[in-house]
Amino acid sequence: MSNALALATPLPSLASLDNYIQAVGRFPLLTQEEETRLGRQLRDEQDVEAARRLVLSHLRLVVAVARGYLGYGLPQADLIQEGNIGLMKAVKRFDPERGVRLVSFAMHWIRAEIHEYILRNWRLVKIATTKAQRKLFFNLRSMKSGLNTLTPAEVEAMATQLRVKPEEVIEMETRLGGGDVSLEPSDDDEDSYSPIAYLSNPDDEPGRVLEHAQLDRIRTEGLAGALANLDDRSRRIIESRWLREDGGSTLHELAGEFGVSAERIRQIEVQAMKKLRLAMAEAA
Repeated sequence: MSNALALATPLPSLASLDNYIQAVGRFPLLTQEEETRLGRQLRDEQDVEAARRLVLSHLRLVVAVARGYLGYGLPQADLIQEGNIGLMKAVKRFDPERGVRLVSFAMHWIRAEIHEYILRNWRLVKIATTKAQRKLFFNLRSMKSGLNTLTPAEVEAMATQLRVKPEEVIEMETRLGGGDVSLEPSDDDEDSYSPIAYLSNPDDEPGRVLEHAQLDRIRTEGLAGALANLDDRSRRIIESRWLREDGGSTLHELAGEFGVSAERIRQIEVQAMKKLRLAMAEAA
């Protein structure tokens, strides 16, 4: 959806997730006749009010879809925000003459935006680089019959159905099902051994220590210089999103601070990161 149309279609604030969910549940649903009429007004007259009503009546759908992706460890508010972007794209492309309800058409766009957000942000999906691997990532859990490890026959069947290699199915299952193992000994058992006790550190060699210290200094100075070249708002967004030890601010928290939409914060963040990467590359 164009920026002008998106800005003219204000959504309820996500500052309080519970209040947001209650608010979107109060927006009335549309009949098929109302949906068709509003779709025609948007298509023929670029009627922003028609777009607003189409979007608001389907916000509860986005909330419902976003709930299905909570297992990936990402903030629900951010998932909803990305889904809302997909909803607005669907409204812009909606053809009222096809006889298809907007809810069916919008599901694809909502899920597509949420999928892209997860793939950009979740650390375990770095291997999901092809369309087939992405399909495997998002379908593996639902296709498993239980919590047990896949049998060789199940691996083969899943690989054939999703058009990936059996090795990729096994690797993805391992990544999704593997738990974190602590390298440090537990605090309540001083005599216990942990994996870290058996690991040597080649970086303790004096030459490596000096090399790493120099690289750290160059990177630190390069980052500081790159941040200094950003405008105040961009620098504040990058520092809040990536350089804080408490996990950083969400798009919606920063949107409230600067009085703009979360999508605008995301756009500023993307541009600032491009500038930082370029400056860091030059510094190196």
